[in-house]
Amino acid sequence: MPCETRAGSSCVTLNLDGYTPVPAGKTASVVTYLEMRARPEPNPRDATGLSLHRVDAAESDWYRGLFRRIGADWLWSERLAMSEADLKAILADPAVEIYSLIRRGREAGMVELDFRDPENVELGYFGLVPEAIGSGAGRWMMEQALDEVWARPRTRRFWVHTCTLDAPGALGFYQACGFTPYKRAIEVSDDPRLAGLLPRDAAPQVPVL
Repeated sequence: MPCETRAGSSCVTLNLDGYTPVPAGKTASVVTYLEMRARPEPNPRDATGLSLHRVDAAESDWYRGLFRRIGADWLWSERLAMSEADLKAILADPAVEIYSLIRRGREAGMVELDFRDPENVELGYFGLVPEAIGSGAGRWMMEQALDEVWARPRTRRFWVHTCTLDAPGALGFYQACGFTPYKRAIEVSDDPRLAGLLPRDAAPQVPVL
């Protein structure tokens, strides 16, 4: 059951019942969209050594640095590829809220909440630096994000998307936090390592082709 699509300047036949070759220089992933329509029952977590702080008017250099530390292993690159002007516009938007997780006195994670559609709030980015993964900090951080989102009277839906390039436990984590999958998509994009946005040896689990 093929259909025609385009990757770069090449026409590719997408096989909906089998394999589709991915052109060299590209990455491919399956994206899962998840949502929740009410605040789940609170699930208190140990907050020892943890705090979450909103970063008003975040500086782009600071943001990109933390973004890379969190996302390099999973090929996060969208914000790295943005122009300085476009990124600064997002960071300066009062409807986009950036929070920094502090763990034992060090920056260890980030939450980005997008209230630009106040009824359909997006969890734009959520992640921990590698050394904090598995510590329980992520679940605590999510509880704080849920409190923030569902305290807003206009919130009707909270949604997020993750993909198969993300941390292996990401999809299960979101479901355990109360999100429900509702849609899937296939994403093909330029490999950010070839563009110099991330080191060539980033995400070794995804070979550079």
